[in-house]
Amino acid sequence: MTSTSTSTSPSPSNSTAPSALKPAHKEDSVLRIALNLTAACLISGLFIAGTYFLTHDTAVQKEAELQALTLKSMVTEADSYKNVAGKPDWYIASKAGKIIAYIVPAESKGYGGAIKMLVAVTPDGVVKNFNILDSKETPGLGDKASKPQFSGQLLGKSAEHLTVTKDPSDKEDIMAISGATITSRAVTLGVKNAVAEVAQFVKEGGS
Repeated sequence: MTSTSTSTSPSPSNSTAPSALKPAHKEDSVLRIALNLTAACLISGLFIAGTYFLTHDTAVQKEAELQALTLKSMVTEADSYKNVAGKPDWYIASKAGKIIAYIVPAESKGYGGAIKMLVAVTPDGVVKNFNILDSKETPGLGDKASKPQFSGQLLGKSAEHLTVTKDPSDKEDIMAISGATITSRAVTLGVKNAVAEVAQFVKEGGS
């Protein structure tokens, strides 16, 4: 009797399945990463937007309070401060309805760069007060411009006497800071320009 043997061929599908699944796994992985990144971006965006929404009003209020304190420090006796129409960053300081001073921005070039100031000028063109807001002048020299020994000289001065001098006998003008003449002239010029601007504004009938 002759025996016959049968051989079983491997199923084609079994041999091709693993290689066919690999691209699908890879595509699925890339898609998952993309979805995760998108979700992270959306969450971050929502968080930032939510934080801005919650803190924006507080920040605006704090800025307004700081501005009010700054204006009050410039003209302490005033009971009202209002913007000047058509003049950005200009303010009128009044008491009982009477204008005491105009508070205006000023800028001049010093030894270390721009010197930014606020200047309070009376309607008749006299310096009532000024404050240096930003300066990069030399520490120990130019930064003395904000000290009373120098800044006090400018108070009560009209434009004609806002001139820097090195003559100790000249009591009418502004004595320069020793070693910082450029800064002295820059601050004095910035204040003088503010006085001139206010004088022109008042002359034209501004209020």
